[in-house]
Amino acid sequence: MSWENFRVAIFDKAPDALFVHATIVLVTIMIAILISIPLGVFLSRPKYKRFGLITLNLLNILQAIPGIAVIALALPILGLGMKPAVVALLFQSLLPIVRNTIAGLMGVSPDVKEAAGGMGMSQRRILFEVEIPLAMPIILSGIRTATVYVVSIGTLAALIGAGGLGNLIIGGLSLFRPEYLLVGAGLGAIMAISLDRLLSYLEYRITPPGMRVE
Repeated sequence: MSWENFRVAIFDKAPDALFVHATIVLVTIMIAILISIPLGVFLSRPKYKRFGLITLNLLNILQAIPGIAVIALALPILGLGMKPAVVALLFQSLLPIVRNTIAGLMGVSPDVKEAAGGMGMSQRRILFEVEIPLAMPIILSGIRTATVYVVSIGTLAALIGAGGLGNLIIGGLSLFRPEYLLVGAGLGAIMAISLDRLLSYLEYRITPPGMRVE
């Protein structure tokens, strides 16, 4: 290993790779949130609970498929680049958020909802002003899980031309430069830990004091 290779990896290669990787993670998680939370709310309603088990089983199957296999399957349909990477990662990031959204909403005490109804609140207001705020810490826990997963599996996106930190890892393996490998893997680990800690802090801050685990 040489300092020159480290310098090139850190100062020349890493900034662009880190930006692309962060973009892939952000886009994937935002789309996953926009899909998963409404889906979890829908499946938590008494009228549609019977569809919940079917949906969760389907999402379990999608998450059980190895990330590299999902990316390979997306390649012939969507081609190379960021789009197939986001789609492939999206399929595998839905389950934690949907599952935690359902669990959080189902965990809201019926007495609380009954009291809100007794105050004249409509079902819509109870959902948005009572149920979702109380369930938000559990929902955020699912988002944390999905985010860390996407950061780690996102390194495989380099195999289909999406770029990111995977470029450094693959470059280090193919060029026999362990410096590239260490920088790519190290930055990926730092990103995953940082996002996990940030979301953990946010989860802690929005959890009501009486429900916090110190």
